[in-house]
Amino acid sequence: MPDFSDIHYEKHHRVRGAAWVTINRPDVMNAFTGHTLTEMKQAVEDACADAEIGVIVITGAGDRAFCAGGDVRWLQEVQREGAAGPAPVDPHGGIEDCMKPVIARVNGYAVGGGNHLAYFADFTIASERATFAQVGPRVGSPASGYLVSYLTHVVGAKKAKEIWMLCRRYSAQEALAMGLVNAVVPHERLDEEVDAWCEELLRKSPTCLKILKASFRTLYQPLREHEAVFGVLALESEPVDPRL
Repeated sequence: MPDFSDIHYEKHHRVRGAAWVTINRPDVMNAFTGHTLTEMKQAVEDACADAEIGVIVITGAGDRAFCAGGDVRWLQEVQREGAAGPAPVDPHGGIEDCMKPVIARVNGYAVGGGNHLAYFADFTIASERATFAQVGPRVGSPASGYLVSYLTHVVGAKKAKEIWMLCRRYSAQEALAMGLVNAVVPHERLDEEVDAWCEELLRKSPTCLKILKASFRTLYQPLREHEAVFGVLALESEPVDPRL
């Protein structure tokens, strides 16, 4: 594997058979750039190809944020270059196309692109400190296509529209109540809980898990295939607020 600059990638981290991909940009609340997403995809593809890896954990460095979405400076640069049409990078770092279970370990803010990175993971385990939100209409950053509509499969159409259109912030417990996450634990027990989910998944048949994941993906695969308008602006970001 190449040397990564934006992520930390480790196999058999804490649990044998688990690979951790950590966005390592805590100075900007783990906001990602195209380079970050490319590195994530390389790591995820490597984990998917490794027969000794059965589950992948996605998280962010530090205790403040899981991911604050697309880095504002990067998005502005792309806009200045006049990018349009399909996004130049996979907005979810390859996790949709990996047929192994993916767990989002949400240790803080999951906003904008960070929120939909979390809800596209197969499972989401959150610290009680976590906060979830979309920000597009609030900051004038449009999003469209399947990364928006897929949320209806997670929380239902009414709640999905509320999340995307009103840009409210939700606590970890509120996210649990609406089905946006699978479990909420005290912050100091987050790693313990993630490890327990990894171990439970690793005791299951990997072939069956692969078939199940592929079956669930058929729900939104037609949306992906017929995506008409999905620009890089969909990788919305929460502006970094020093008060957070």
